Order: sequence, then structure tokens, then C-alpha cells
Amino acid sequence: MGLWIDTDMSVDDVFAILLLQTAGEEIDGISLGFGVTPLTQVARNAAGAAQAFGWSIPLHAGAERAILGGQEHATRILGETGIRTRGRTLPEAAPPPLPPFLPALTAWLEAQERATVLALGPLTNLAVLALARPDLLPRIERIVWMGGGVTSGNHTASAEFNAIADPEALAILIARGVAIRMIDLDACRRVQIAEADVTALRAAPGPNADLLADLLGGYLDIALERGRETMALYDPVAAAAYARPDLFRFRSVRLDAELTGQHTRGRTVVETRHPHTHNAEIAEDLDAAAVKSLCLTALGAAA
Repeated sequence: MGLWIDTDMSVDDVFAILLLQTAGEEIDGISLGFGVTPLTQVARNAAGAAQAFGWSIPLHAGAERAILGGQEHATRILGETGIRTRGRTLPEAAPPPLPPFLPALTAWLEAQERATVLALGPLTNLAVLALARPDLLPRIERIVWMGGGVTSGNHTASAEFNAIADPEALAILIARGVAIRMIDLDACRRVQIAEADVTALRAAPGPNADLLADLLGGYLDIALERGRETMALYDPVAAAAYARPDLFRFRSVRLDAELTGQHTRGRTVVETRHPHTHNAEIAEDLDAAAVKSLCLTALGAAA
């Protein structure tokens, strides 16, 4: 059983990867795609993180646009780099030319029998795989996806960012019968960090303590600027759902993507009735304190 990560490499994606490494998980490859920022910046973020934390995980270039050609970003919230900070940031590392993701991901799947993909951004790359090599989809036991919202959105009133950035990609994966374990906004918002966590991280021993504290503080500032004292940890919660599923309670549901609603495009529609129609799982509950501890312990270890 292997693990592949598909990501738009913002700061909480970095935290998620550090959590997995601290948990002893082997990451076989990373595919990058557009998301909170354009793909060129995503690649720079990944190269900077690899330099800062000594990653040797193979990186691959993926989609620059959604399946239908659009580009939705979150730079108005996260800035041009997609990473907020209080001072120090990831090294300015020019990524070498990255190989395309599709040959690498297909070769990886051909060597797997029960693979998991951890998806931390829009699902475009995985939809491309589904269209190009549907014969390999049975080798994916599940996609663990940080995305969607059972009750509401964050990019719009109805839609979470990773869903609205490419809802057709989600619809393609659903139509192809790929098992999705959705770690949605409601689940992630149960795990919150505060200023005390930034202070504690800065006091950790190690050369990366100030860097990680500045990154965590910049991430927290998104909430502070909106009058909230805490900020949800998004992608690390999905990483924890992969590494420590015992900390979660999952529920079988019917999952669909809204594609045409004037005000609801990108909404993840979750139906809990009619078990014979169920095609996915959601994280219905979790041990928030334990998940938060996993993430902060990992950041402290990486410091």
C-alpha cells in the first residue's frame, strides 16, 4: 500500500507533509497543480519547502487550469505566493524543470495493488488520470481529500475552495466510481490553533523554529484579521485522517458535485439516506485534541 500526494502546496500543505513524515509514512511522489496560487508559484513553494526541510520526494508538474479551462485562486486572501508569514518564509528556490505527473503517477499505480492518494487541493490532476487511464482506477483504494463542505463553504457561501476550483474534476471521479473519503470544512474547523501555539513553536529547539513559527503565525493571521482568535488547520487534518484513521469516525454517504447552480456551483451535496446509493465517506467526528497534537508535534520535530 503506497501513498501519493496531490497538492497546491500552500502552507498547510507543508504542515500536512511534515505530519506524515513525523508519523513515519513513506510518500512515494507528489504531483503539483494550480490552486490557491498559479502552478508556477506552487512549484516554487514546493522547491522552497524541499530545501528548508530536506525533502527528497519526487515532484511532478500537473494541471495549470481546471478541466474546463478556468483558473480559480485564493491570492486575495493568501497573497501572491499563497503563503502568509510574519517575517521569515520558505527559501527562494527555483525549481528545476519538473517532469509531468501523468507518466509518473500511472507508473506508480501500475506497481500498486491498494494505493491511497492524499489530495490537498483541486482534483484536476486526478480527473486527468481518470480520463486518461481509467483502467488504473481500481488500484486506488481511496482518495483522502481535504475538500468540500457538508454545511457551507468558505470561498462562497455554498462552496469550499478546493471544490469550486474544479467541480467538474470531482464529478468525473465520482462518475468513475473512485472511492473518496472527504475531510470537509466542518471536520477541519474542529481543529484550531491560537497564538499560544505559535509562541510554543518559536521556543522549540532547532534551526527551523523561527521559520515555522512565522509560517504558523501568518496562517493564524488570516483568522485574526477577521476578528477570530483561532484558525482551523485544514490540510493537516486530512493528513491525520490518512495516518491515524483511528482518531476519526467516518460515515458512508452519497456525494455529488453541484455544477450548474447560479449561487451554488462547487457545492458538495451530501446525502445520508438511501444507503444503496452511497459512494463516499465523510469524517463525521474526530478527536480534535489528538489531531492538533499530531500536527504541532510534527512542526516541533521539524523545527
